[in-house]
Amino acid sequence: MANSKGKRRRFGAIRKLPSGRFQARYPGPDGAMRPAPVTFETAGDADDWLAEKQTEIRRGDWQDPDAGAVNFGEYALRWVKERGLSPTTDELYRRLLRLHILPAFGALELDEITPPRVRTWRAERLEATGAETTVAKSYRLLKAILETAVEDELIRRNPCRIRGAGKESAEERPVASVDQVDALADAMGPRWRLMVYLAAYGPLRPEEQAELRRPDVDPVQMTVVVTQASPELTTGRRVTGDPKSAAGKRVVVLPGFLHKDVERHLAWFAEKEPNGLLFVGEKGAPFRRSTFGRKWRRARAKVGLPENFRFYDLRHTGHTLATQSGATLKDTMVRAGQSSERAALIYQHSTIERQREVAAGIDARVRADRRKAAEQGDAEASGTDLARDA
Repeated sequence: MANSKGKRRRFGAIRKLPSGRFQARYPGPDGAMRPAPVTFETAGDADDWLAEKQTEIRRGDWQDPDAGAVNFGEYALRWVKERGLSPTTDELYRRLLRLHILPAFGALELDEITPPRVRTWRAERLEATGAETTVAKSYRLLKAILETAVEDELIRRNPCRIRGAGKESAEERPVASVDQVDALADAMGPRWRLMVYLAAYGPLRPEEQAELRRPDVDPVQMTVVVTQASPELTTGRRVTGDPKSAAGKRVVVLPGFLHKDVERHLAWFAEKEPNGLLFVGEKGAPFRRSTFGRKWRRARAKVGLPENFRFYDLRHTGHTLATQSGATLKDTMVRAGQSSERAALIYQHSTIERQREVAAGIDARVRADRRKAAEQGDAEASGTDLARDA
């Protein structure tokens, strides 16, 4: 064994300091000598530490102790910039960083973010916000950034190790009945009536409807072709591009009861140009989330739906009716423009013919529900008349 007077060892070196403790140094794979981060009480302890470092290098497990000296805030923002994200996802990630992650970790170096610090941060966020879904999204983002840092060999292990912390347990979304959808369409007024129906029975996302144009709608075949989406950012800027997923580009077969609504909308409200937008406001401008949102909130209140019922939730009505009409999971996914690699491997392709069958099933169920509501209304009216005659 090497002595404690600075004699070179076969691997590394140990020397005794004036304090009486021992310092160990070793050559990394790049040849640079690196000191141990701590001193040791005995030469034997220092020798054991050097043996561990030598084993790490031989196995390829060694990590540059200076690699983690990278500012997390700078790394995280660069991570978002390099992802090639959609504008809406980019906006979401930057908001989560700004409001929830960077205040806690922005000034730290990557290797200073430890599991205890992550646990404390998550607990504080949950207590401060009470927003479990937002905290779960923030945790997933933090974990993804630090996982890339592991791949970049800047840190050895990801400190985000809380089981289930990234899972969202959102409350079950409400489903509007056929009567409620009709009432909402009436309350929104003639100009926005079809938009309500396309959301419920398409079911099309609002950003997809924002970019629909005359050529996309065929009132004879009763189809809508979705090729683009135009989401509105919180700044008010619209960003036109591909739909949310690859499956978002699709042909949607509409139920037959919407035929008259489609024809009327094309004749009365769509832009008159051959490639005109399907939905524009009273002054001819593309609809805006702010003005449309005010109309939606008034209509929702008038119909008696809860405040947490969003325009987006109309899609659940379409999902429910499609399932009740015999649609498979894949049929529903194709219709809604949803995709996942796992589902793509498991479920069979849903053809346009099958989509016509699903649309026909939705048509039959809506017509049946409307007849039932009308008959019930007639019966109540007759009962009132009898009471008056008594």
